[in-house]
Amino acid sequence: MARNPYIVLGVARDASADEIRKAYRKLATENHPDLKPGDAAAEERFKEAQAAYDIVGDKDKRARFDAGEIDAEGHERAAQPSYRHYAEAGADHPYRSADGYANFADFGDVFADLFRREGQGAGGRVRMRGGDIHYSFEVDFLDAAKGGKRRITMPDGKTLDLSIPAGLRDGQVLRLRGKGAPGIGGGPAGHALVSVHIRPHALFRRVGNDIHIDLPAALHEAVLGAKVRVPTVDGPVEMRVPRNSNSGDRLRLKGRGVPGGKAGVRGDQHVTLKVVLPEAADDELADFIAGWSAKHGYDPRAGMEA
Repeated sequence: MARNPYIVLGVARDASADEIRKAYRKLATENHPDLKPGDAAAEERFKEAQAAYDIVGDKDKRARFDAGEIDAEGHERAAQPSYRHYAEAGADHPYRSADGYANFADFGDVFADLFRREGQGAGGRVRMRGGDIHYSFEVDFLDAAKGGKRRITMPDGKTLDLSIPAGLRDGQVLRLRGKGAPGIGGGPAGHALVSVHIRPHALFRRVGNDIHIDLPAALHEAVLGAKVRVPTVDGPVEMRVPRNSNSGDRLRLKGRGVPGGKAGVRGDQHVTLKVVLPEAADDELADFIAGWSAKHGYDPRAGMEA
């Protein structure tokens, strides 16, 4: 059974959304498998943090968890939901129709006001195109970046194959032709309009078509320079950290962003270094720094005084 997500993230129950996001990113960065390969305990902490953030990092899921409607794993505490349940579900439900369903069984009445007259057949028979149905669907950050296919299940039990184009943006609407409400009098079916929402990633942030990531670097890597492995949306790559690098220095991996524009040209990945000291105090390092600073002292705050 999953632990309370607030406890997992180490935040108070009344923590702000920004505090929750920062706590999640800190845990995810410290325990990400790409940065700690082979560390099973770190991988487990990473997965637990992801699951916790999936609940309290989402406004509607957090409200439902706080109200006792779902548990720490996101499972309903009530009985098995019906079609009416899907209609009244919050926006967090992955396959919820954006307009809801008052009574899914009464299909004709629900969509009657959405039908458009396209003409009449023989004998004055009305021929109408089916209405468009709006859905909301969540996709993972990497699926949106790289593209792919996902099969989703609608509230009526039917499945739709959703093609996710590479470089998909949050809020973008995908149109599935002929997958909406059925037509009347031989009219064509409407379309399914799927509004896509992208889940945040533990490491990556997207700005336009560029990807941004904070990369921890050891003291010796920053001072001496080194080749390090860097996570990208396509998998880890090697990058050269220049000698005498500082926290906040930004390096660029050209063409490692996401496709965008009509030409589908990929953006870049920007890597911001974060120099990290050893977790445990090191007397040898402290003695060395004390001796070095006595001869090579400098003031990094020079010029800051008013």
